[in-house]
Amino acid sequence: MAKHARSERIQNEAATNNEQPLPKKSHRVLKIVLLSLAVVLLAAGAYGLHLYTQAKSALDKTYSSVDKAAEAKTAKVVAATEPFSVLLLGTDTGDEGRTEVNGNSDTIIVATVNPKKKQTTLVSIPRDTMAEIIGTSSFDFEKINAANNIGGAKMALNSVSKLLNVPLTNYVSINMGGLKKIVEAVGGVEVDVPFSFSSNGSTFTKGKMKLDGKQALDYARMRYEDPQGDYGRQKRQRQIITAILKSAASTGTLANFTKLMDAISDNLTTNFTTDQMITIFKNYRSSATNVTSDHLQGISAYAGDAAVQVPTTAELQRVSDIIRTELELEKETISNSTTKENEYNKQQNGFIFDNPTEVQDYYVYPLQSTTN
Repeated sequence: MAKHARSERIQNEAATNNEQPLPKKSHRVLKIVLLSLAVVLLAAGAYGLHLYTQAKSALDKTYSSVDKAAEAKTAKVVAATEPFSVLLLGTDTGDEGRTEVNGNSDTIIVATVNPKKKQTTLVSIPRDTMAEIIGTSSFDFEKINAANNIGGAKMALNSVSKLLNVPLTNYVSINMGGLKKIVEAVGGVEVDVPFSFSSNGSTFTKGKMKLDGKQALDYARMRYEDPQGDYGRQKRQRQIITAILKSAASTGTLANFTKLMDAISDNLTTNFTTDQMITIFKNYRSSATNVTSDHLQGISAYAGDAAVQVPTTAELQRVSDIIRTELELEKETISNSTTKENEYNKQQNGFIFDNPTEVQDYYVYPLQSTTN
């Protein structure tokens, strides 16, 4: 492909990948982290002990451990009401003929809860961010959303942890099939459509709309027609989840509640136990009164024929400092495969990181894994 043609193509893709700061103090967004906790509250408050028991049974099915020893340490942190981080993953499986066991994680958010500050900090990681995939048999440096597909939640946790130099042990993951089924279980959701568009046979008109399961999935997945690209899509995904919780809270029949529990137990996974989730809800919910959001900003580039996002070393340091500060950890100078690849690209490839005026090629040099 001619370089000028590739530049035109990446400029178009860059427009769809435009990352903008998330709104400050979005109190509703924390509910993404505690989706399953909200179900516990719903069961206990709206349906009494019988359905609480049913909810606990469903939530117990969502538990999937990735590292017992590390999770035991987090359990102690939660029991002591100390700050913790959790990785939120939205995967592209479970519908439209996609049957992969894990799938790519097209939504990646690090949520850090600090009960002492009564604050939650959300940091979005663009799915196309170049990073080392931690846990493979040989050095693998590619888009970070591949980690979940290759090695599940454990590999996603380790890869994001290494990229940002922050401790990550726990995760919450939901697939797109689950999104569709949950919307159907609560009888549809109401959203405020930001602009009119059509996607996958569904048509959306700017303003308030009630969506069924298929419409909700199409609404949450559309990317290329959104002027904010992936960022706009992530906002719509959060909008759908918030609407799910509002609909669930008003659901008044046992039949719908049973469908909701079935949908969650089949499509949501986490390595928080049900008891831990209840503890978190009781002891950390005041942190929802102040939610701040940020994102890891990347430079649009090409790695081979793939359009990617390259975070500068300074940007990685900035985001690492934010999360470590919220975890009440000392700041550390970040050093990993991405920072090393950045240095090689600067020295040997002439890659410009400060205000580039044209699209560039980013080369992957055969480094030794930083885990060795």
